[in-house]
Order: sequence, then structure tokens, then C-alpha cells
Amino acid sequence: MNASQAQTPPPQSSAILVVDDSSTIRRSAEIFLSQAGYSVLLADDGFEALSCIVDHEPALVFCDILMPRLDGYHTCSLIRTSERFRKLPVVLLSSRDGIFDRARGALAGASAYLTKPFAKDSLLRTVRELLPPPAF
Repeated sequence: MNASQAQTPPPQSSAILVVDDSSTIRRSAEIFLSQAGYSVLLADDGFEALSCIVDHEPALVFCDILMPRLDGYHTCSLIRTSERFRKLPVVLLSSRDGIFDRARGALAGASAYLTKPFAKDSLLRTVRELLPPPAF
């Protein structure tokens, strides 16, 4: 390795992290995102998500709100308190679509809110609003 390689930081991941305790939701999002050219990381709870974020530095996170152990609101809040990850886009996923739920998501620092079950078009539209297009 030469000196210029040693000083160049590794590129930020272009992966999208999907965090949901439902394997059906994780799999659906993985299929939709993969077909659109994104690499996908999966986690089934907030603790696993935080570990994955530190290890892989995803470009965007989709995070379910209602999960055991560490819910999506707290996961999002913890991401926002990190100097390293506070600008990481976090989209909260929920089957609830009330104004209170959306407001609580905004207070936690969510970049967007997507209602489940989501359609492929709405999922990809949300990604396009928050990220540049993938490089093929």
C-alpha cells in the first residue's frame, strides 16, 4: 500500500439498512431495494441496527417503530445523538399513520415516515428523495 492509499478514507457505504422485527417486511424491502440496484443490510431490532450502523455505515436506514427491546423512536434518537451518524437519514416505518405518531417520529429526528404495508413505488420514492441514485 502506498502513502496516498493509506491517507484515503474508505468510501461510505451505499447500502441501505432495513430494521424490522417482521421477516416479511425485511424481505419485501430487501427485494424492492435490490431490484433497484441498492445493496441491503438487515437487522431485526434496534440494538442489532446500532451495531450494524457502526460496522457498515449505511447510507440510509429504514427503521420500524414497534420492535421489542429497543423501539424505532429510541433507535432514531440514539443515532441523532452520535456526532458520527447524526446526519444519517432515518425513515421510520409504522402501521400507524396518526398525527401523534408522525410528530413523535419528527421529535426523535426522523428524516421521513413511511406507513406499512408500503408499496415498492413509495419505498423507492422515499429513497430517491433522501439519496443520490445508485451507481451500477
